[in-house]
Amino acid sequence: MVSLKQSFQNWRSYRNTCNELYRMSDRDLNDIGIARGDIPFVARHRS
Repeated sequence: MVSLKQSFQNWRSYRNTCNELYRMSDRDLNDIGIARGDIPFVARHRS
């Protein structure tokens, strides 16, 4: 079972990843193979 603290840390990491990717230009995202609409999925499934 995931603790509240771990859940919050996971959420914060997800949000940080989303924020970093959303700050990138469409060209930069395209260079790394991510569409803007895929950002939440990529952030949730990152390694």
